[in-house]
Formats: sequence, C-alpha cells, structure tokens
Amino acid sequence: MRYYPVFLNLEGKKCIVIGGGKVAERKVFALLNADASVTVVSPELTERLAGLKRAGQIEHTQRRYQDGDLKGAFIVIAATYDMDVNRKVSGDAGNIPVNVVDVPALCTFTVPSVIKRGKLTIAVSTSGASPALSRSIREELEDLYTEEVGGLLQHLARIRRTLTESEIPLEKRADILKSLGSREVLQILRAEGPQGALRHIQAMLDHSG
Repeated sequence: MRYYPVFLNLEGKKCIVIGGGKVAERKVFALLNADASVTVVSPELTERLAGLKRAGQIEHTQRRYQDGDLKGAFIVIAATYDMDVNRKVSGDAGNIPVNVVDVPALCTFTVPSVIKRGKLTIAVSTSGASPALSRSIREELEDLYTEEVGGLLQHLARIRRTLTESEIPLEKRADILKSLGSREVLQILRAEGPQGALRHIQAMLDHSG
C-alpha cells in the first residue's frame, strides 16, 4: 500500500480518540499539540488523561464505544486493546479519516514518526511495514537536526517577512532566500553553532546588498 504524505491543519477540529490507555494517551497529546479539539471515548482514563479532563483540555465520554460516537469528527483514532471495537470503529468511520493504531489494514491514514524543531516538522513513515524502523530513523534524525535548527528557522522566517515587504525584485529575492536556506548554512550551524550560522547569513545579506 502506498500513502500520499500530507500535513493536516487540525486547529479547532473535532478529533475523536477511542480508548483511554497509554497508547491513546500518546495520540491525545499529539493531537493537542496540533491545537485539535479532542474527545476521548473510554470507560477509564490514564492518570495523565484524567488530568487533561480535569483541566478542561479534553472532552470525555465515560463508557465503551457506541454507534453514533463518531458524529461530527474530522478524524478518528482507535487505540483500544479490543480488536472487535477497533474493527467496528474502522467500519463505522465511513468517509471520516480513521487510524487504527498499528493495524494498517483498518486505516485510511497512518501516523508517521515525527520530529518537531520549532516550525520544522519532519515525518517518517514506512507505510506500516515497520513502525519500529520508523522510530529508529526518527531517532537518527533527531541527532542530526537539533533544537538549534528551530532557532535558525525563526531567524530565517523574520528575514523572509522583511524581504517580502521590501521592494527587492522578485527574482533576486528568490535567489537570496535560496542561499539562506542552503545546505551550507546547515553545515555551518553544526560546525560553528547558531552564532556562526547567523554571522554567515548576515555576511550573505550584506553581500547581496
């Protein structure tokens, strides 16, 4: 099976998680990090999920999954230990995108291993063939792309806004932005740290006029 990679805007969207265990907990936190509106359907919750409920950060339907629980959902994640329930959720989803954790055959989308560095998001997927290998590749990339990349990206975003508002011709602006986001800048970041990368960026800007 081949998947089309896509990043979804979940801000304010209703996302339903079926299950209240540790696996569901990880999925809920990931959804909240994307500013989703999360409802959990489960008789019980982990301690951390219960804390989110008390804080008003999630809605909780305290019972087993029933027909109609998916109404109004933007996406659904089934994360229970009962495969009969997971299969029913998958079948009931219809046109609603559904993920049944670690069961690609019951999914219409899969959730990749993700690295976040500020505004940088890197997603790794093996199309369900080996989630463990996805995690291993993610761990390698985490060592390669440290938190410093997120800081650099913030600086580049500010420069991009300034250039966009300037009267610099579009073609020249594109060339400048391309050079600022080059592999050379990443190599200097790793070799000399953030200050070295920023000095290099400023030198390129000065040179470009």
